[in-house]
Amino acid sequence: MSNNISDIIEAYLKGILKSKGKDAIVIKRSEIANRFQCVPSQINYVINTRFTIEKGYHVESKRGGGGFIRIIRVTHPDNNQMLDEIIELIQPAVTLQASIDVLERLLEEKMITEREAKLMLSALERDTLAFQLPLRDEIRSRILTKMLATLKYLNKA
Repeated sequence: MSNNISDIIEAYLKGILKSKGKDAIVIKRSEIANRFQCVPSQINYVINTRFTIEKGYHVESKRGGGGFIRIIRVTHPDNNQMLDEIIELIQPAVTLQASIDVLERLLEEKMITEREAKLMLSALERDTLAFQLPLRDEIRSRILTKMLATLKYLNKA
């Protein structure tokens, strides 16, 4: 089974981050596009959707001839500090996609299991929170904040 190009580019960039043993890499959009024989906007799409702050990345970009993209993996001395940062980020409202990104980050950091992620997501989905926007995103924020606060508490136990 072949992955789509976005998955392949994401895996490649994450692989570079891991292999360098660093928390940051600098890439040229055009070089990555050439490597994967795709348009530069495909690289933008991957960066904008797969390397979000909710997933634990900070991205800096400079356009133009000498343009580059710097991808920085946000690290924390401990999980509780990371949870505090996420809680601050998702208040007072959070979209479903940003919530999914947060859950993926918690999975990647091995703070929750796949099963726990699915349970958490079921409480945050649109059909569960059948309210109009912006109320739905505000309620989702409160529920996810409470879940993260509970995770923090369980970390200390």
